[in-house]
Amino acid sequence: MAILSGVLVLIALALLVIASTTLWWQMHAWMSPRSFESVGFRVPGRAKYSFSLIVPCREESEEVMTSTVERLLAQDHPDFEVIFSVGHDDAKPMSNGLNTVQIAEKLARRWPTRVRVSINYDTVKNKPRQLNTSLLDCTKDVVGIIDAESLTQPGLLRHVDATFQDTDADVVQGAVHLMNYRDSWFSLRNCMEYRIWFRSRLHGHALSGFIPLGGNTVFVKRELIEQVGGWDGDCLAEDCEIGVRLSALGKKIVVGYDPALATQEETPERIPQLIKQRTRWALGFMQVLAKGEWKRLPTRSQRFHAWWTLVQQHAVAFSGVVLPLAILTGVLASVPPLVVLITLLPLAPTVTMLGFEMLILREWSQEMGLEVRFRDYLRLLVSLPFYQLLLAIAVLRAIWKYVTGDFAWEKTAHAGSHITPQLSVVPNEERAA
Repeated sequence: MAILSGVLVLIALALLVIASTTLWWQMHAWMSPRSFESVGFRVPGRAKYSFSLIVPCREESEEVMTSTVERLLAQDHPDFEVIFSVGHDDAKPMSNGLNTVQIAEKLARRWPTRVRVSINYDTVKNKPRQLNTSLLDCTKDVVGIIDAESLTQPGLLRHVDATFQDTDADVVQGAVHLMNYRDSWFSLRNCMEYRIWFRSRLHGHALSGFIPLGGNTVFVKRELIEQVGGWDGDCLAEDCEIGVRLSALGKKIVVGYDPALATQEETPERIPQLIKQRTRWALGFMQVLAKGEWKRLPTRSQRFHAWWTLVQQHAVAFSGVVLPLAILTGVLASVPPLVVLITLLPLAPTVTMLGFEMLILREWSQEMGLEVRFRDYLRLLVSLPFYQLLLAIAVLRAIWKYVTGDFAWEKTAHAGSHITPQLSVVPNEERAA
């Protein structure tokens, strides 16, 4: 019994640390008025930088790609180009008998002065390899990555340009919102994850001097990307990996958030897709951790922060499964009352986190003009343990893939469920015509 009590205490203390640190990162932007107000973009003035916007695509429908490029062409910035990044083997018919390459070429013919197509011929296909091929075709000052299903806001580039100017940044990271919060039982929790990550956590990471960049709505000076050799073509978390390298080099990374400028995306459509997506992320973080570039960060504090960030998603996934089991064991087993109380300690930050998520949901719905009902709050609450179980499954898959050396790219399918008539924007070129 003494052994069981000791194990329960150790597990409870570990879970307490995981839950408390997760809560701290979640609350970063809301800890003070200064933190809350320090995350906006700079006010646009005269444009200085030009932009090459890479849109990596694979097995995408014409509806998704057209919506993305129309929103990009509606930007009110005077100098930018759009580059569809595709693989030469992407031959699966997606829309009207056309494959992704043919759709990209069709859209490039429609807007020949703004849109071009870059084709990657590598035998191994993944996002970073396509990005590296497209980088060779970029001609502008700043390279931006916009995912294939992303709906950008018209003023985004002007605000990013102003932020580069006013902060002398090397990298500007924008925000992404998932919008289809009612499509499935897990979609709302997925939306809140993104909201917290881009509204709060990334800002805290940037201030610490270490930041795992997001792979969408991120802008890097082209000269800098070329200097560091582009993206790691073998890493499934290429965004995180290049963020680690740039952080180790001491480059200035600025995170901007404005709900009116947030890029809009969709959650995975089904559970298998969500698990595959999170498996890819977890596996990519494991690759970054093993690569060891984070060890080049200058201070011990930054290195510890980097290590904890790279392992935390694994810890959080497992804690969601282990916490209820540890509590049940502590309550049902014949252990001293003090041990039972200790096993309940992780509940405090966990319950606080749930309450905080309710407030974040309310704020997000008001900012985005969304109708959130009582059932949505209830769904956010009830879905937590089941969602954590899915994340744990994804982590276990990632560990198995890492051990067996399976680093194949599992792409997330895009259904375009976030595309609505209200989001439709006519490109500036067509309005002028």
